[in-house]
Amino acid sequence: MGPKAPRNIPLSKNAWLGTLLLLALACERKAAPPKADPDTARMPQVISQVRLVAVGDIMMHGDVKRAAVESPDQKEAGFPSLWADVLPILKDADIAFGNLETPVAPRTGNPGVPFQFNAPASLPQALRASGFTVLSTANNHAFDQGADGVKETLERLQGAGLVAVGSGDTQAVAEQVKIIEKNGIKIAFLGFTDIFNIDLNRKATEPWVRALGLEASKVAVKAARSQADVVVVSLHWGNEYQHEPTQRQRDIAKGLVEAGADLILAAHPHVLQPIEHLEAGGRKAIVAFSLGNFIANQDRFYRADLFPVAGGDNRDSAALRVTFSKERDLAGQEKVKLRNVSYEPLWTENNARKMREGRATRRELHILRVNAALERARRDVDRLNDPKSIAENPSQRQALIEAQESFRTLLLRKRRIAGILGSEFEAQ
Repeated sequence: MGPKAPRNIPLSKNAWLGTLLLLALACERKAAPPKADPDTARMPQVISQVRLVAVGDIMMHGDVKRAAVESPDQKEAGFPSLWADVLPILKDADIAFGNLETPVAPRTGNPGVPFQFNAPASLPQALRASGFTVLSTANNHAFDQGADGVKETLERLQGAGLVAVGSGDTQAVAEQVKIIEKNGIKIAFLGFTDIFNIDLNRKATEPWVRALGLEASKVAVKAARSQADVVVVSLHWGNEYQHEPTQRQRDIAKGLVEAGADLILAAHPHVLQPIEHLEAGGRKAIVAFSLGNFIANQDRFYRADLFPVAGGDNRDSAALRVTFSKERDLAGQEKVKLRNVSYEPLWTENNARKMREGRATRRELHILRVNAALERARRDVDRLNDPKSIAENPSQRQALIEAQESFRTLLLRKRRIAGILGSEFEAQ
């Protein structure tokens, strides 16, 4: 026989009253509003935020320009094809910053040659279309095409809607603080160079590139501090190919933070240098001592299994993300703070070796987001590593070898970048 159906058992009067009381208490508990978390109640109210992303040197080596012309990517043709993988990072930011390590002076200058650069007229609009908004033009290549080249570069950048910091058609313009307001937050930008290949600063009424001097720079930062919520300083400094900042760099950074800098974005070594918290004069800031090459043709023949790890350092870089938050405290006071600092590792894929070996006919350079590229390479290795398919299609073996090489290289570069910049800031 199956189980018996439950019987309806009548409840006594007291039992009914008890049941009703329990139901009432349950309803009362359900309807009661949750108690406020005292810690949450004391937290400041976030009014608005600005997301800034910064990258390093935008170099115009001959093969960089050639790769842009020969790009097979029809969706993002030209220069944007070289950093198509990074476009989402740049376009998602409220402000995207880079160091423009070249004049753009095709009209007044000469064709670029090694160590003396020039960029085509298409570059400024390509940078703006990629999401860039602010570029430092104070660096050792600023005068590569003479004083007229400085002036033409600035005209072309302005025509593309880009903000240039650190140079001007006069000294006064070069030394102007550039203020960008986004989401109710005013961010001041200043640019300085500690290094000149050619110094053509002659008359204050002629094109000028702003030099870095600690005392004068501190005065400029203090003035900017009085005009804006946030002060960002771009510096061109340090020793090429050295991963450790010099004592001069550290002394300058400390002085500028004391004067009012919140974020220092630096370049010139062509390799990465640390990102650090810096506290000076009761103020806290972030210093990126060098963000490396964003796009360049250096270390083009590097191969991870044949060269020491340092052989690829010129192709490492990073996209630094910083969020500035305007907050209101319980007393109603508003203040802008620097929040959520992180970086994403980048690596320039370069097919120069394949070209030399006759395995490619088109020059290609691509900046890769290392974490995403690692995952793609992992999937390629898993897909290609099939003995049966390799036996049926011998060319698949070469594809597998290349996928394995790519995976090893990217994993090595990810570890290398983290070792220099510090794992504290690596985006998860």
